[in-house]
Amino acid sequence: MNASATPQDLEAARLLLSRLGVDPADLVSDARTNEDGMPDQRSMPTIREWIPVVAGLVSPSTAASYGSYWNKAEAKWGDRRMDTIIASEIKTMAETVRSTARVRRNSRGGRNAAENFIAAMRCLYKHLVNDGRLDERRNPAMRVTKPSRNASTRRALAGNRLAELNDVVASTGDDPELDSLICRLHEESACRRGGALALRPRDLDRRQCTVLLREKGETERWQPVSPTLMRHLIAHDEERGSGDPQGQLLRYNSGKPITYRRYDYIFGRVQNELDWARALQVSAHWLRHTTLTWVERNFGMGVARAYAGRAESGSDLTTTSYVKADISEVAEALAALTGEPHPLAPARTTRAETE
Repeated sequence: MNASATPQDLEAARLLLSRLGVDPADLVSDARTNEDGMPDQRSMPTIREWIPVVAGLVSPSTAASYGSYWNKAEAKWGDRRMDTIIASEIKTMAETVRSTARVRRNSRGGRNAAENFIAAMRCLYKHLVNDGRLDERRNPAMRVTKPSRNASTRRALAGNRLAELNDVVASTGDDPELDSLICRLHEESACRRGGALALRPRDLDRRQCTVLLREKGETERWQPVSPTLMRHLIAHDEERGSGDPQGQLLRYNSGKPITYRRYDYIFGRVQNELDWARALQVSAHWLRHTTLTWVERNFGMGVARAYAGRAESGSDLTTTSYVKADISEVAEALAALTGEPHPLAPARTTRAETE
């Protein structure tokens, strides 16, 4: 439109485009050319075209987490260009995902499914913005509010209940040795399931008794473990490992790597045997809560945050973000927890002596 166009001219043009079903942005994007005068290859993709691009940009764990939600988006809008999907459509689809979420014993009405769908869509559009294909102000996913989270029902297990859980794990099932090793790893390191499944033989530092945990957000940290646990991890690899230091550490008797399904099997047994565990829907994450609560009570928030591997972020503006602990303090807490000296920790009283 030239400089002499009047407001009436502009309004007439808008009315004409509206009747033709043409978005003014289409006229701009379709006319894009590169320095050679050829059409710009960064034209707006369809959602079907864009999903595999983003899947290759994010970590495998993120792609796996968002994959099912991207599949739903593709089934709904596959051939539509990303800039034609509006916020109200994403909101409506999130509500559909919520209402059709699989019902489990610990379900919360599909709230988490709706939140994850919105997060998956935000991931797609974030990379579209980063690529310069979409203005941030036109990002529809950021205009959709995530459902508020319910307070977590997880809490630390009392000592007697933790002992009952470990007794069930060690005395039932088709591979109690493997399951006890998994639970001991979680109880000592407070790692997440993803961190345990990502462990490789090369991640075991035998001399310093530490394991390299690679967890969500692509974070990595060396976490102290007891000499006893380190010996069992090494023996497990020698007995069941493939000989590849880059391969997965935790394996079945057959040598096949375990998956998340092993956790379902372990804690399904626990819930079948223990009424209180079934009522609380106890899972591996309860072990993380139990360990970190004990560390916080006995060693303070700074050590507990370091023990948990909590990543610092720009939104962390509370005073706790200034209270930091190093690996020797984490090792000191572990030594007290397990009652075993650790090569990185100074001498300190054991857990039994503090209770």
